[in-house]
Amino acid sequence: MSAAQSPLRLEPLELMPVGDRAALVEVADNDHVQSLSLAARARWGGELAELVAGERTLLIVWRGPRPTLAAVLAELRAVTVVPQEELAGRLLVIGVRYDGADLRQVARLTGLRPDEVVALHTAPQYTVAFIGFAPGFGYLRGGDPRLAVPRLVTPRERVAAGSVAIAAGYSAVYPTDSPGGWQILGHTETVMFDPDRDPPVLLEPGTRVRFEAIG
Repeated sequence: MSAAQSPLRLEPLELMPVGDRAALVEVADNDHVQSLSLAARARWGGELAELVAGERTLLIVWRGPRPTLAAVLAELRAVTVVPQEELAGRLLVIGVRYDGADLRQVARLTGLRPDEVVALHTAPQYTVAFIGFAPGFGYLRGGDPRLAVPRLVTPRERVAAGSVAIAAGYSAVYPTDSPGGWQILGHTETVMFDPDRDPPVLLEPGTRVRFEAIG
């Protein structure tokens, strides 16, 4: 790798070239990702082809040749990081029937009653940190730390679309039938992914989500 292609570092930020039209930003936590994403969109706007948020990464893709890494770094290092929960995104309320296969297991793991698990899960307002695993599968931050349970030891071969689940400090709604290893608390009739809808997904990074118990 030539000097022009070497990563540029600004702790706790690292900027890595990806071809000649993209750059990968690595940061300390997901709060940085959302702030940098907003700043990148404001700075380059229509010049951007795509912004892809990750756990602690942001892939910035330009439609044409990427600006120099030094120029990109100069823009990003001036960004003021705002806690993700303070970034006002669209609020989506999702009704959930809390009858999931793992509700009682989560109660045992946490030392809570099933109704207490439901109360803790419906109390916070979550924020979509990033989209991954499948189209429309949003990783939701902001849950009660008492519900930070591990994934299943053996993933299920099929998890039904609409399953509301938790694992490793995140909450999520399965947008389609798929394999999965998260602990299922319940089910929603809200359609998270519909290829015939515009846009096909309900969630994007920054969307705020609140779960509401029904039935």
